[in-house]
Amino acid sequence: MPNTDHQRQAELRAVIQDFLTKRRDDKLEKIKDDDPKQDELRQQLHQQFQYTTWLEDAAKRVDQIQAVTHSLKPVHPDAKGTNLYSLPSSLAPLSVVGSHCLGEDFAGDVVGNAAALDVYKFLKLSHNGQSLLTLILAKDADLAAALSDDPTQAQTWISAFAGIVEPRGRLASHTLAKQLYWLTGTDPHDDASYRLLAPLYASSLAHRVYETLQDDRFSDAAKAAREAKKAGTFSERAVHEYPQLAIQQLGGTKPQNISQLNSERRGNNNLLASLPPVWRSAEIQPLLKTESMFHRYSRRPEVKQNLKALLAFLKSDPARNLATRQRRAEWVSALIDEFLQFTAELRSLPAGWSQSPDCHLSDAETRWLDPAGCAQADAALERPTPITPADTAERISSAFANWLNAQLLNPLPMGDPEFMAWRNEMQELIQEDEREGRDAD
Repeated sequence: MPNTDHQRQAELRAVIQDFLTKRRDDKLEKIKDDDPKQDELRQQLHQQFQYTTWLEDAAKRVDQIQAVTHSLKPVHPDAKGTNLYSLPSSLAPLSVVGSHCLGEDFAGDVVGNAAALDVYKFLKLSHNGQSLLTLILAKDADLAAALSDDPTQAQTWISAFAGIVEPRGRLASHTLAKQLYWLTGTDPHDDASYRLLAPLYASSLAHRVYETLQDDRFSDAAKAAREAKKAGTFSERAVHEYPQLAIQQLGGTKPQNISQLNSERRGNNNLLASLPPVWRSAEIQPLLKTESMFHRYSRRPEVKQNLKALLAFLKSDPARNLATRQRRAEWVSALIDEFLQFTAELRSLPAGWSQSPDCHLSDAETRWLDPAGCAQADAALERPTPITPADTAERISSAFANWLNAQLLNPLPMGDPEFMAWRNEMQELIQEDEREGRDAD
């Protein structure tokens, strides 16, 4: 066998030996000096954590636990049935979020006798980015040689440890487990169109959600991003909020009785809010007694938020590269989208509101916001339309570009190049919006 294999075997053996030595030393430290049996206890621990002795014992105890990705006990702590170990990478891709999204990078869980969890910690030991369990399932020859010089003994242990991912007994549900009928056919009145499902708790996926929320809520980077948001300064990291988050406790005072990952989460199971939106739409009012539609547009919360973020980004003097242009374009696009939404709301008003004596908007703005009302007025007065819809769109695009330049002018230098960029983007989106409207008709 090549020398590199011998080197790898030695490294794997060292990983295992370090694990055993640390566990033994931790237990030795707990023995009190005034314990009359301290010598006997220390001798027992040294014997218990000898390399071969511990592995032999672990191979016998491994059948007390089961590695899982989907478990039953979180559904009901007294439910007794099948738990599954299903690699996320082996699951069919779907358009919804599920365990299949985890890919190769996932946290496996373990259920069963909590007293045997040290065996699972052993199997989670890593060498060059691969866990011992992964190597065992791959029947790695170097790991077998590291476990024992006796090939027969090594294969016996590997077979025993590999059994940790196998379901216990026959596949079965339980009276305390949840079940639901899932419509698979086309006729909801036909019993044959349903399939009875017994859903399990996606433990690995729940743990990824927990880790993500912990990072978004409590990490130093997340705290710095929130401080930057509060101060109105730019931050590379986005701020993620989870309103109406609920925490479900699994396992009570003994979360380890549910699973290992549940114990690591101290029993916390995050439940994201699943609620319909509560719309609080204010009544849309005509634009009267104002010289420009941009006065009201500027007061919209989304406009303020995006404009503030764009200003903070530009004031940070970002590098003049493609990434900077793309980020700037994202905020400008958001402002344009909000402008088109603002336009759509005013166009939903009854036609003719712009003909009120209190409407002081320019001709281009009235024809943009109240096209039907202006057309009716032209027909009633038997006058030709002074500007075409295309001219109106061009003037509105120019007005938007002037408004945006004015918002960014102090203290940033804005001129004709920026004006042309904002105007052209607005015109392109208006044309795209008109094409979609014609296609829908």
